Amino acid sequence: LLLPPNYKEGTRLPTILYAYPLEYNDPNTAGQIGGSTQRFVSMRGASHLFLLLAGYAILNNATIPIVGDFETVNNTYIEQLVAGAKAAIDKAAEMGVTDPSRVGVTGHSYGGFMTANLLAHSDLFKTGVARSGAYNRTLTPFGFQSERRTFWQARDIYLKMSPFAYADKINEPILLIHGEADNNSGTFPIQSERLYQAVRGHGGTVRLVMLPHESHGYTARESIEHVLWETQEWFDRYLKGQVMTSR
Repeated sequence: LLLPPNYKEGTRLPTILYAYPLEYNDPNTAGQIGGSTQRFVSMRGASHLFLLLAGYAILNNATIPIVGDFETVNNTYIEQLVAGAKAAIDKAAEMGVTDPSRVGVTGHSYGGFMTANLLAHSDLFKTGVARSGAYNRTLTPFGFQSERRTFWQARDIYLKMSPFAYADKINEPILLIHGEADNNSGTFPIQSERLYQAVRGHGGTVRLVMLPHESHGYTARESIEHVLWETQEWFDRYLKGQVMTSR
């Protein structure tokens, strides 16, 4: 849990959860602590950590393990995802830092996929920013991440894990960001384009930002600065009630 500069103890802050869920087949392995608190935090590129300078607390790289047999671990992906996110928020609130009524979620790639699913299947978050994600798993029919089954072998699971199929349930504002030239096999730009159309078609609050010439990661200075601006503007608008005067 990272705190903004000059944080005053006892102050409850708007909080951003950033994560990238990982699969495990052993609870003991999933429970092991990775990383160290004795390392300096690096802020570079389009990092969500820049939001610390805007007064947000950040649940950085929140551990959201998905545990089960490798062949069927995704059968309970949604349930474990929501439970893991809730546990992280509850702990930050218990520490007296997080205002649970002002929590946003963000992630890139599989983290973007996570973001859309959390908005579709829970009321834990007030808004979200999903970057370069895959939202319709029928477009990755021969497996994804640690999913070893094909769409035809696990049709119900592919649909259950597709936030596109639950676009009518995404009631919180969602910002979608994607590289226009994303050539990663699971995250072609059509993933964000179709989710945008589906959410908007059901009356949801959604914005789609396509980054010219960018692939799965963003490299141009103009793109990085634009992503940072869009992200802060979105969270300021929907977590703080603030609106920037120019876009």
